[in-house]
Order: sequence, then C-alpha cells, then structure tokens
Amino acid sequence: MSPESKESNNNAQSAEEGYQVVARRYRPKGFDELIGQHHVAQALSNAITTNRVGHAYLFTGARGVGKTSTARIFAKSLNCVCGPTPHPCNECEICDSISTGEDVDVLEIDGASNRGIDEIRQLRQNASIRPSRARYKIYIIDEVHMLTREAFNALLKTLEEPPKHVKFIFCTTEANKIPITILSRCQRFDFAGIDSTAISDKLAQIAQAEHVGADDGVFETLARRAAGSMRDAQSLLEQLLSFAPEHIRLSDVHEMLGTADDQRIFRLLDALQSCQSDLVFEELDSAAAEGVDYGIFLEQVMGAFRDLMVVSSGGTAKLLLYSNPNRFEQIQQLAKEFGVQRILAALQILDQTHNRMRFSTQGRILIELAFVRIAHLQQMQSLAVLLEQLKSGQLGSLSLPAGPPQTMRSVPRIINLEPPSEVTSGKIPAGEIGTVESRQIGEKDEKTQNPVSLLSEAFPESVRAVPAPPEPTLPEPVGKIDLRALDDRAAAEVWRDAVRDLPTLLSGNALSFRKIEFRKPNLFVVTFPVPQGTSNSLPKSVCEKEIGKIAAALEKTVGTPIQIRFETVEVKEEKPQERKPTPMQDSRAKGKMIAELNDHPMIAKAREMFGADLVDVRDKN
Repeated sequence: MSPESKESNNNAQSAEEGYQVVARRYRPKGFDELIGQHHVAQALSNAITTNRVGHAYLFTGARGVGKTSTARIFAKSLNCVCGPTPHPCNECEICDSISTGEDVDVLEIDGASNRGIDEIRQLRQNASIRPSRARYKIYIIDEVHMLTREAFNALLKTLEEPPKHVKFIFCTTEANKIPITILSRCQRFDFAGIDSTAISDKLAQIAQAEHVGADDGVFETLARRAAGSMRDAQSLLEQLLSFAPEHIRLSDVHEMLGTADDQRIFRLLDALQSCQSDLVFEELDSAAAEGVDYGIFLEQVMGAFRDLMVVSSGGTAKLLLYSNPNRFEQIQQLAKEFGVQRILAALQILDQTHNRMRFSTQGRILIELAFVRIAHLQQMQSLAVLLEQLKSGQLGSLSLPAGPPQTMRSVPRIINLEPPSEVTSGKIPAGEIGTVESRQIGEKDEKTQNPVSLLSEAFPESVRAVPAPPEPTLPEPVGKIDLRALDDRAAAEVWRDAVRDLPTLLSGNALSFRKIEFRKPNLFVVTFPVPQGTSNSLPKSVCEKEIGKIAAALEKTVGTPIQIRFETVEVKEEKPQERKPTPMQDSRAKGKMIAELNDHPMIAKAREMFGADLVDVRDKN
C-alpha cells in the first residue's frame, strides 16, 4: 500500500472516530498531573490515605482551573479496582469510563439544565439505590449555584446524612450564590488561578507531543492571554494548531488573537512618555490596519502600565504579569521616566476609557482621546514634587521632562514662603522677605520652558519688601437667637426654619407636629398627634431615629446646643359631614341624567314603539 493510501486510510479512520480537542486529550488523569492546585491534590490524597473521606465536597474557582478534572480524579481514586488509592491505575474499565464521563455509578449533572426541585427529588430517590459495580455512587454537580432555592432545600437532608455509598462533589464558579446551609455541609476547596509560567510549560509539552514547533515567546503570550485559565490556553493553542499545523510563529499568535506585539506596545509607551502625539496616532493606525482589536489593544496598554506601576514602586521582574521579564531593564527605564504620579493618572484614564468603550461604537476615538490625554501628562510627576517642596517651604532645582514648547504668561504669586538660602547666609536681609512678584514673560523667553526653574532662579532677585498683611478679623457670628426671650410661638417658627432644609422624608415628619413648647433654658418639647386609643406615632418614631440631625440643624439655626424631647397627644378624629345637594343642584343633575337616557339608542327605540316618555317615579310619590 502506498504512503498516500495509508495516510488517507488513517484520515478516514480518524474522521470516523471523531476528533478530540486538545483540552480533553491532555486532561490530567491523576493528582500528580494537576497544575497549580497542589494544596487541593495534597488534601484529597491525604484524605484517601488516612481514610478521612467526607460525604460532600465543594470545588470553587475561576473557569478552566481544573475543578471538574479534580472531581473525576477523586472519583477514580475512590472507585478504582486498586483503591481507594490516591494513585488510580487509569487502566481498569471503571477508571476509563469515569475519564470519559460514561460511568453508570459516577453521574455528572449539569446544574444549569437540571436546576428544579423535580430533578433533585429524582436524585434523592436514586441515591438510595446501591452502585451497580463500583464502591461508591458519586454525584458530580457542575455549576451547582444554578439550582433553585427549592432544589437546594430538597437536597439538604440527603446532603447532611446521605447513604454510606454516596458521595457528592459540587463544582461552581460563584460560591457566593450557594446558600449557607449547603456550604456548612460541605468541605470547601478554593482553586487558585494557574501561574503563567506553569501554563506556558504545559503548552510547550502539548506542542512537543503534537510534533509542532514554535517561536520563542509564543507560549508565554498565550499564557498571559489565558489569564490563569488552563482550558482557555489550551483552546487558544487548538486554534493555532489549525492555523499553523507545523510551526507556530509569534506573528501568527498576534494575527489570530487580534493583539499587538511587544515592540508596538513599547514604541507606543515611548511616544506617550516623550509627548509625541503624532507617533501615537501612527502606531494606533498601523495596529488597526493589521486587524488589532481596539478593546484588546487597550487592555494590553493597561497591562503594560500596570507593570510600570509595579516596577516604579520597587517591584522585581518576577512580579511582571503582562510584560516579558526579559524586558525588565527597559521597563525600569520607562518607569523612571514616567514617574509614579503620571503612571497612576494614565491608569485611571485607561480604566475610564475601557468602561466607556463597552457602551460606545466609537472605540477608536475614545482610545485616541485617552492616549492624547496621557501624552500631555508630562508635568504630572514634577508637579507632585513641586507641591511637596512648596509644602516644606524649600524650592530646590527641579528639572521637568522635555515636552513641546509652552508659553508662561505669568508666574503665579506665592505668599509666605520660607526664607531661601540667601537669607540665611546674610545676602538678603530677613526683614525684606515678602512675596514673589508675578512678572510677564514673552513667548520667546527660554526660561518659560521650566516654571519651577524660573521660580528658583527669580526668587533671590524678585524679593520685594512687602509688609505682612494684617491678621484677618472674623466677624461676629450672626443669626443667633436669644433663648431668654423665646416663647412657644417663636420656638415653633425656629423649629420650622431648622428642619426645612433636612431630607424630604425627615423634614415632612418633623413638620407634622401638633405643638411646640419651649422650656428654659434650652429644651424644645415637640408634641405629635396620634389617633384616640393609640400611642404609636410614625413622625415621632422617624424624628427619634434621626434626632442627631435635627439637633444639629437646630444648633446651626439658634447658635447654641439645644435639647429635644418628643411627646404625643391623642386627638379625636372628626368624621366629615355629608353635604346634601341643594335643590338647584339636584334638579340640574336630574335633567342631565334624563337627557343622557333620552339619547340612548335602545331607549329612543322604545319611546318610538310605545309612544312613551321618561318619567321620574320619585316625583309621583
């Protein structure tokens, strides 16, 4: 048989059996193959070894970190013919059927599609039946948080005291949605996100097993893009294996994922740092021409600024999440040039833009707006240093980063600065220290490029003997009320003025008082009406709850602390008297009613047939 015929037969056989994706073919089969979940593997292995296996477990964590795979490994460890053992053989029929999800005694249930009480009732009935061939009947419920409240309640008793041959394993990505009554009956294991290095190493092993080569940085890029999810990384690798079945280039990764390469990201950062807006637009336009997604591009830039923030704060290369550690020296230099304050401002701008892009169709314009704003933040770091120097009263030499020419029309007046070094050395008499005068600067003055240098250089020469301003005298407080002359009527007016500006609900209840008495020296007695036979008053309860706000408002109005006491008084309810209509009103209403009845089609037809007229029988009595 020729090689071509043999290859076609293999392809035909593979098509009949069905292709199995990478994530399933390379699924971990034992605890030792679990990646990034060492704490879970060790705890479950020790539970089997020491015979401390519980009846219910909860596996929670992000997507693609190995929750369902761990549940299958645990089920194989309990039901393997060589077990219970922390090292299942993966060769017996039970292990093989559990790995494929087809075992009759290990039931995998989708909580999203079997979330009702009827399904849980069926589960409870089947749980009492012993397993057909295995040691335990194990229920693996995925996305268990999707069960309804009634379904959870129906599961409680069985979950607390299940038959000895039944084990429950729950998997979920949102443990906060599970009732506490369920959580308290389970052993909970939190699955952490997988480290990018571990994901990269696993992808390299898969590519080697598939006999596919790759450029340097391919697997690291996929690992960073997967954001801690092994399944996401394997799915991305699956795409690339179809796109480049023999050798994966780094450009293939960026083309397939719609991302920008590291060179473009760092060129953009250089342009932002040097305030070259034209280069920023060129890089963004070039990225768009290559099919880079705007949202993903913005996330990449945010990740780069995150790494800059870490490095500028003293972080090491191992703390980088979105950049290649080999570029650590370049990142250090950029972080130093940007400065912490400018990096923080840039991250805030990018975060706001990312949120706005979800509700806008003009993604490119929003990104361009964000980048231009970041490019013009070149004075942010220097401004922070200048403010610190102004607070301490020392203006040292401060060099601002280079930027586009800007014209300073005037230097602001700075008052009450500490004496400079010239004063302490005796060159300028201390009595002549006053303020730094503003002065007009021409557009071509080179000193305008650096206002801080201008201040430090002009400080000794521009000192003028300006007398210190007189101490401001505060006016006497106005609006205070003399409590000695206050009576009940005036107290009611004061109360109205004080509570009028409070929140609407509180103000409305406070104004529904029956009377207000003022008792010297500073007591307001507020009485609220209540229906006869009752003692509860809603306005009184609301005011007592917010008495602090009311007292503060009264103190602000009166000018001195006020004491408040709330009381109630019973009020007899008066029923409104029914007013009888006057004869004129009664006749008008009667005439209108008869006119409307005469116009009715059925009555008009009856009048025509019988030759009758409408008569008010009450007039005959």
